[in-house]
Amino acid sequence: MNAKRNTGHVTMGIKMKRAVWNVTRAILFRPFVTKLFRPWRIFLLRCFGAQLHSSVDVYASARVWAPWNLRMERGACIGPDTVCYNQATVTLGENAVLSQESCVCTAGHDLAEVNNAQTSLVVADVTIGKDAWVGMRAFIGPGVELGEHAVVGAAAAVFKDVAPRTVVGGNPATIIKTI
Repeated sequence: MNAKRNTGHVTMGIKMKRAVWNVTRAILFRPFVTKLFRPWRIFLLRCFGAQLHSSVDVYASARVWAPWNLRMERGACIGPDTVCYNQATVTLGENAVLSQESCVCTAGHDLAEVNNAQTSLVVADVTIGKDAWVGMRAFIGPGVELGEHAVVGAAAAVFKDVAPRTVVGGNPATIIKTI
């Protein structure tokens, strides 16, 4: 991970908030799958601290780890079966899209430490810029920033920042072209 990382802690308070969110998600969020219930899903996420523009879309099958660490601007979308493992903040800019089955991960482990949540956990914010698009089954790692209009190809694994108007693909992701 890059220099943007911080030591993470999974406190008892976070564990309790997560437990309440997981029950709420299972009973009141996930079953409401149609676009008709989009405002309901936004309401529930906001109840748990998400900062969302009213025009965003978060599919019912999306898995948001910590709504209180989610920021979405106008028109942003988290697609079906997407995993947003946001122990740190995930920000989606205006009209940014996380396609189906993609994964955004803000946490990892410092391999120099004993591997446990108290001593080795490191977290770093992820920012998906305005009009950026993350393709199906792509992975965005901790601390990554995707610039405006950046495109991440399907099944790519991104561990470094992507410049604006750049298309990347592969594992690890490499530049395909600029647009």
